[in-house]
Amino acid sequence: MELVEETNPKEGKKMGGRIVVDKAYLYEEDKPLTVCKTSLFYTGDGFAAYDCHGDIIFRVDSYGPDTRDNDEIVLMDATGKCLLTVKRKRPTLHQRWEGFLGERSDGQKPIFSVRRSSIIGRCTMEIDVYDGTGEEYIIDGDFSQRSCLIYDTEKRTVAEIKRKVDASTNVMLGRDVFTLEIKPGFDGAFAMGLVVVLDQINGDDPVEIGDEQVHPFVED
Repeated sequence: MELVEETNPKEGKKMGGRIVVDKAYLYEEDKPLTVCKTSLFYTGDGFAAYDCHGDIIFRVDSYGPDTRDNDEIVLMDATGKCLLTVKRKRPTLHQRWEGFLGERSDGQKPIFSVRRSSIIGRCTMEIDVYDGTGEEYIIDGDFSQRSCLIYDTEKRTVAEIKRKVDASTNVMLGRDVFTLEIKPGFDGAFAMGLVVVLDQINGDDPVEIGDEQVHPFVED
């Protein structure tokens, strides 16, 4: 992983920009993306992410409910180039997912992992980046309601998932269209990969624990 220095004018100091997937997706200013489900029939189906000009930045293609059973999903750029593969690690009680650079091959080592901090109830997600620096991130919030913050160990927000509001009507759109706002110096492809993982871990479905189903963001 490379380190790119970014200046934060509000703090008057430099912040490290971490390249986890691709330096092309490091931005100097806040980068809001509109993320849309490309199919409304099944939880965990594909996504498309667009910038403010309507240009597609990322896409995740999947067709039908059987894709979730494969436990492996590919994040691509607009041209179809594979940027990242996320794969569920089995067996695991914490629903651990691992990220691999490009198209995963047998024996390839992951570049990061994501897991639930608890197997039941509302909980945060813990992210470990495997670059030798011990970089960690936390995801806090309710993805099923499209309301999450991703922050680093210094509690600085690096990305945010939130409901999309139609600017012309000031009406909040449904959960199948939402905003991913990437902060300066954070890898946008990494952030979108985390959205894919969150959708697989949480989605709108309950978590299965044995014979019992528990919604991941509802406390008893």
